Amino acid sequence: MKKAKSHSDEDNLVDELTLHELCRFCDADEAWVVELIQHGVVEPHGAGEAEYSFSQISVLRAKKARRLERDLGINMPGIALALDLLEERDHLRRLLGRFGMAS
Repeated sequence: MKKAKSHSDEDNLVDELTLHELCRFCDADEAWVVELIQHGVVEPHGAGEAEYSFSQISVLRAKKARRLERDLGINMPGIALALDLLEERDHLRRLLGRFGMAS
């Protein structure tokens, strides 16, 4: 497990995590991570659960998903929608920033 360069605790992630490591990182069980996969929240690399690994993007999405579930009680379909909407908002803000229109 290689450490990525970062400046904050939340950004202190690794390049790839196994299924077991992601479960530990999110304080969740494998069934919860499999549900994330089924709802398209995260995308594993590998042919099966024993070979799954997760990129930094998937790790961040899983951590955000866990907070949405824990703090707001959002169910898995709602988590998938909320994360997609948050990413779209961030994308639009970046576009506006390029044109000097960001708030």
